[in-house]
Amino acid sequence: MVLTAIFAMAAGTAMAGGILTQTTQSARYLRMMARDGAIGIDGVYYNPAGVAFMPRGWHFSFSGMNVYQTRTIYSGMTVRGLENTPFHMPFKMFGGDENGVKRFKGETSVPIMPSIQVARNYDKWGFQGAFGVSGGGGKCTFNEGLGSFERTVAMIPAMLYKQGLMSQTPGYSVNSYVHGQQYVFGLQLGTTYKVNDNIAVYGGMRLNYATNEYEGSITDITANIAGVDENLYAYFGDKAETMKQMGFYYRMRASEMKDPSDKAKYLAMSQTYYDNAKKFDATRGQIADKHLDCTQSGWGITPIIGVDFKYGNLNVGVKYEFKTSINMENKTKVDDTGMFKDGVNTPGDLPALLTVGAEYAVLPSLRVGLGYHLYFDKDAEMDKDKQKLLSGNSQEFLAGVEYDINKLIQVSCGYQYTHYGLGDGSYMSDMSYVLGSNSIGLGAGFQITKQTKLNVAYMYTWYNSFDKAYTQDFGNGVIADNTDHFERTNKVFGIGVEYSI
Repeated sequence: MVLTAIFAMAAGTAMAGGILTQTTQSARYLRMMARDGAIGIDGVYYNPAGVAFMPRGWHFSFSGMNVYQTRTIYSGMTVRGLENTPFHMPFKMFGGDENGVKRFKGETSVPIMPSIQVARNYDKWGFQGAFGVSGGGGKCTFNEGLGSFERTVAMIPAMLYKQGLMSQTPGYSVNSYVHGQQYVFGLQLGTTYKVNDNIAVYGGMRLNYATNEYEGSITDITANIAGVDENLYAYFGDKAETMKQMGFYYRMRASEMKDPSDKAKYLAMSQTYYDNAKKFDATRGQIADKHLDCTQSGWGITPIIGVDFKYGNLNVGVKYEFKTSINMENKTKVDDTGMFKDGVNTPGDLPALLTVGAEYAVLPSLRVGLGYHLYFDKDAEMDKDKQKLLSGNSQEFLAGVEYDINKLIQVSCGYQYTHYGLGDGSYMSDMSYVLGSNSIGLGAGFQITKQTKLNVAYMYTWYNSFDKAYTQDFGNGVIADNTDHFERTNKVFGIGVEYSI
């Protein structure tokens, strides 16, 4: 029997889904979203050239965002040729529903995701700096593992059945756990130059430090044999020991034989038992507890350019971030999977990004904004050239409106639509997936003092679901038809303070 329990984790793609740019950089963004054509201190990230049109002096922004997400995968599995048997839908034996579908749920949380922007403006020149989480998806834990972990384990009862180890109550169990964490921290520096009262330009760069962590385990695999739930590691260990004892017994009997033919017969029997012991030991090794503890790190520089055009009540901002090449190096403590060899490098590029935005003051107290983002994901190298499985680049469309109730209070809301080129879903796995979404944000700004503003906002995201169907070959003619149904939720609360001197 071939019994393997494989960690299906792809280095460099982790929980965020491989398309890793993080644009949530201020509480103002959460409450309006269309910030690419706006003039404000958070423009250090969204519209850096536009910051040149802010007043002379120092400008600061400090934001903290609390992020909570869930990732839910409904995994199904049917085995060809085993119709009308308990083994046709293996997940039904351990938590699956009547259709052989089992739910695996992970929770992602970022208690405080910080973002800081600073700018110093002179008459023509300006200088900027920012720090924040420029990519990654936080951390996520699946306390019951994932379907990609469990499918091979779920095949064990059928394999035992084929070996004659039958049970009237077939079943299996496994303890499975996976935890992943991925962040890209960015330090941005840049300079603006105000060409005239209508045009400003920007040039800068962002130093990105990426860090990933993977922890996981598959332990305590059991299966029902002859009505008893057996720990298979111990079970096959006992079988191997019995075979070795029998092999020793027949070897000793061979030494007592006078007749050469009897001696040869007993030696042959002894060798058969020893050969069977090796097979049981090999099987035992395949179902032994498996653990993974690996961190990855790497860095890269993102050149950034921008231009802002201001005319009357209209402001237009354009920004381009070049592709960031990053190689992630494994630092592995434990790897029973053989997939994360210590010291190995894998690519984990951040894609180039083009943003275009406009804001128009319909009234002195009313502003509307639009924005567009294009991520060049297919040009960003990923592990095993995974980017080639995408059918197109990611796009985002944004809109927002802001209204001044009075000189002290502003209210705003915004909308963002995100589209990924997922094609037939080959890019997707339960360890690494993204989903198209619709997000809405709302909030308010409070002018606490002449120099100080407080921003409070909330954003909620509705994700489109995605269905993927594929086959899996377990060898020896055993083929399963698999399905995965992907879902997500996302909630973000943000609070920020802006201060000018």
